[in-house]
Amino acid sequence: MKKYNVFGMGAALVDTQIRLNEQKLKDMGVEKGIMTLVDEARQGELLEQLSGSLLEAKHESGGSAGNSMIAASGFGSKTFMCCKVSDDLDGDIYISDLDRCGVTHNLKNNRALSEATGKCLVLITPDAERSMSTFLGASETLSSQQLDYDGILNSEYVYLEGYLVTSPSCKEAAVQLRTYAEENGIKTALSFSDPGIANFFRDGILEIIGEKIDLIFCNEDEALSWANTERLEDALTAIKKITKTFVVTLGAKGAITFDGNIENQISPENVDAIDTNGAGDMFAGAFLHAITKGESYLEAGKFANFAASKIVQHFGPRLPFEEYATIKDEFYKKSAKN
Repeated sequence: MKKYNVFGMGAALVDTQIRLNEQKLKDMGVEKGIMTLVDEARQGELLEQLSGSLLEAKHESGGSAGNSMIAASGFGSKTFMCCKVSDDLDGDIYISDLDRCGVTHNLKNNRALSEATGKCLVLITPDAERSMSTFLGASETLSSQQLDYDGILNSEYVYLEGYLVTSPSCKEAAVQLRTYAEENGIKTALSFSDPGIANFFRDGILEIIGEKIDLIFCNEDEALSWANTERLEDALTAIKKITKTFVVTLGAKGAITFDGNIENQISPENVDAIDTNGAGDMFAGAFLHAITKGESYLEAGKFANFAASKIVQHFGPRLPFEEYATIKDEFYKKSAKN
């Protein structure tokens, strides 16, 4: 038995999530539905434009891989998060959240001194779409020096967020992590993370993937962007060339899983979404939890889809930690009745 079910690596960000109307988003010049990298000054300008017009705001730790590791931990998995924060208040918030949620990490006595902890401004419009302006801060210099090789060796899966491709040192660390995992028989997983990542950083993503990765997570827009097509069927064919298995989430239409042999359509959960921020992270964390517990891709997909349906009914990228176990119990009770 391995000590950890999943070893994740990604940007450690503290999120400020704000609900606003569609017109305000346009007035600010923020591109809807994608992640845009910005410097700290631009992020400050955006916050200044929002002063006095906020509908609701929330401040907590985030980052794609971190959210997934916390979700998997909440469901009962043992997880490890490899990331980088600064010796500042936001870094304290991030470490405190990982500790509180039972996620092991590499941050003890290992914090940046000259860079601020990364921050993400998440703008949520009434249609539940999230648009992100991200200042990477210390996360931009995450490198192979932060890799915990003992933690990697003691994991069943390593999980990489696609956002790592945006920084040279992060991309190099991701390639090194994937290579080391493959050399030691550890399964590898990657999330495309964002349509812009799949579109504009294709060569870098291919470097991270190598010959063929074990598992890819993406949503429909990311799949279509990767294959430069408007047909989902063509996108799935293209994705099969770079991965042994995959999961494509389809929002209100459910999801598709491919276990290397069989594609399965996962039926949607009919809920009223108020915020899609964190839905893909929840899905990935739930799915990784389920497959490392021995579930099939079909059953893991059903569980992950159910879990994601809970997060979109909640403002923010994560649920209160105690609710994860409740979601798992609710799903398996529901499954037993069916």
